Amino acid sequence: MPRLVAFDLDDTLAPSKAAIDPRMGDLLVALAERVDVAIISGGQLQQFRTQVVDRLPEAAASTLSRIHLLPTCGTQYYRIGADGVSTVYAHALTDTEKTAALTAVEEEARRLGLWESETWGPILEDRGSQITFSALGQQAPIDAKTAWDPTGAKKSALREAVAARVPELEVRSGGSTSVDITHRGIDKAYGMQQLAEATGIPLEEMLFVGDRLDPDGNDYPVLALGVPCQAVEGWEDTAMFLEGLIPTL
Repeated sequence: MPRLVAFDLDDTLAPSKAAIDPRMGDLLVALAERVDVAIISGGQLQQFRTQVVDRLPEAAASTLSRIHLLPTCGTQYYRIGADGVSTVYAHALTDTEKTAALTAVEEEARRLGLWESETWGPILEDRGSQITFSALGQQAPIDAKTAWDPTGAKKSALREAVAARVPELEVRSGGSTSVDITHRGIDKAYGMQQLAEATGIPLEEMLFVGDRLDPDGNDYPVLALGVPCQAVEGWEDTAMFLEGLIPTL
């Protein structure tokens, strides 16, 4: 049985950018009463707060302390304590790196015809340790995101173009319409390794649950690392899996 269960966020615990359902909140707390729980995503801390932390049901402090939050693929790490969310570490990009990333991704998106004029929020986001390009903005509805790049070809073209401009940084596909730029070697596998170091729980005694474990998905590095994984298709699938798992722990 796993000593820690880690989750992707969007489309695993909740629809993209949406708050978790009360059913999922109850399941996460029930799981944290038994084992450590981690959430790792390319999103920033505020998304973790609004989508998950603020939606959890009342629970004992000892239970909440077993929940680990790793925004921006583990370049930031937070825990939930009696006084709220506290920082374990945050590895930010330098101002020079941020400028280079922001310039490259905007210029290449415009050149490729991927800079949309009508969006739901800003296209570019400085997340401290990560620069994120969201083609339709962070608050775009799910149907619009799904329709924008159904094959992933647009994201792949942009990722390759930006990577050539900033070879000192890591450029990878993020969510359905996003490209993320971080220090090199940063992906969800990095976050899981940081989690293993911080908790002392070996990777083989963890379980990762995600919706994009295919070779082109942003959860795949965790599978390639050798962490036991469970593939799901949406939060309802995750909930069903947890309802079967929790009684066995």
